[in-house]
Amino acid sequence: MKLLDDLGQYLLLIKHALVKPPNWRMYGRELIRQMYDIGNGSLLIIALIAIFIGAVTAVQFLYQLDGTLIPTWYIGYIVRDSTIIELAPTISCLVLAGKVGSNMASEIGGMRQKEHIDAMEVMGVNTPSYLILPKILASVMVIPLLVIVAAFVSIIGGYLASVGGGYMNTEEYTRGLRAFFISNNLWMMLFKSVVFAFILTSVSCYQGYFVKGGSVELGKASTNAVVVSNILILVSDYIIALMFTT
Repeated sequence: MKLLDDLGQYLLLIKHALVKPPNWRMYGRELIRQMYDIGNGSLLIIALIAIFIGAVTAVQFLYQLDGTLIPTWYIGYIVRDSTIIELAPTISCLVLAGKVGSNMASEIGGMRQKEHIDAMEVMGVNTPSYLILPKILASVMVIPLLVIVAAFVSIIGGYLASVGGGYMNTEEYTRGLRAFFISNNLWMMLFKSVVFAFILTSVSCYQGYFVKGGSVELGKASTNAVVVSNILILVSDYIIALMFTT
């Protein structure tokens, strides 16, 4: 029953959040602030993680292909498709759920505890829309860009590990990158990143919006935001994979 109660409460909150803003200028300023915080605050960590994802993918598949008849230039193809289809959108958004999502839950939860949200509601402000809508819009616009950067950097990481490690030359890695390219995979990556961005933002805002109690409860809300977001991201990842591949 609690699961159904939470689901109903979440859907009602999102319904109230996704409405036309009464003041575009005020919402615009908040939207830009959120976009800057998400993008600027996450770019370095996403790039750092992505370069090692590409490098590890290349090294592990080189190990698995050792002694087989599969040519080594397949590494470029494997790194490219592994990154685009799965690793860049999923790993990046799992990390962002921990960084961006927990920050959002703490920010809104802190406002709830200090009764800022109650004060805004007394003044007639639609708090779900004002507090959550700019965050959702900023996430679905900025996080796909971060995922594109992650995919690009990951492919560079694969190059550094395979070519820089002396396993193949640049021409072989480039040949793999150009082989068997399917443009639909790029659309799958972008679709995943938009869905994951919406999940991690809306779930985190929900956890913060309804927090009750003191600092201990706020910490639990931030933790729940990360855990629930990660679970829903992985479930939706499976569903999207079925949608695009069957």
